[in-house]
Amino acid sequence: MKIQVGDIEFGGEKLCVIAGPCVIESREHCLKMAESLKNLLEKLEVPFVFKTSFDKANRTSVDSFRGPGLDDGLAILQDVKEQLDVIVLTDIHEPRQASPVAEVVDIVQIPAFLCRQTSLLLAAGKTGSAINVKKGQFIAPWDVKPITKKIESTGNHQIIITDRGVSFGYNTLISDMRSIPIIQKIGYPVVFDATHSAQRPGEMGSKTGGDREMIPVLARAAVAAGCDAIFLEVHDNVAHAKSDAATQWPLDQTEKLIRSLINIREIAF
Repeated sequence: MKIQVGDIEFGGEKLCVIAGPCVIESREHCLKMAESLKNLLEKLEVPFVFKTSFDKANRTSVDSFRGPGLDDGLAILQDVKEQLDVIVLTDIHEPRQASPVAEVVDIVQIPAFLCRQTSLLLAAGKTGSAINVKKGQFIAPWDVKPITKKIESTGNHQIIITDRGVSFGYNTLISDMRSIPIIQKIGYPVVFDATHSAQRPGEMGSKTGGDREMIPVLARAAVAAGCDAIFLEVHDNVAHAKSDAATQWPLDQTEKLIRSLINIREIAF
């Protein structure tokens, strides 16, 4: 099934890219990143969705930066949409957030840890917006179908599924590329999250670690396996990123990575 969001088609001939910083660090930084990524991906003729979060509610430490919150965050995302004319995605964590978020953004995202929360899925589905569900690290690809059924029960079939690896022992994730065609057989486009798949959850005690050098490896493998889109958290100064610093991809290396993915897509398909 193809999912149309604005002028972007998930599941079509072109590989889509969902990219942006992990969390809104400031209005200025958010706008800068959105503009930089838009210009880059327009140059490469790649369909682009800007992503970021107004609240990182599942940080490892209670002292970690979470973002500006719902109201201030949505105001910033509204500015991004109006000033840059881009498709915007952000995540929700509670059913009450679904409606106000859907009024601003184009794609409502369900975080991986919450992918089976019935009330959250139903609230998201009822908005009528496109819904991107991140498959939990604890979910098998064939167990995605009951998740999509919950959203479908609201009459909403604008569903996208994102794979982001599966738990493998302690503090480690592994990506099974068979998940991509297995989930696609359920009937919806599949995104591969190359940055979160490189994480080592809780590895550093008070924060999550990761293997940034593995991001291109995973992204290239996923494109070769037939994913419909790539999800990348991108930052212009990864060493000072306020969230997921170990696995955000450097902005100045993004063009090279995307070009390689385009080439693989053209060869494989």
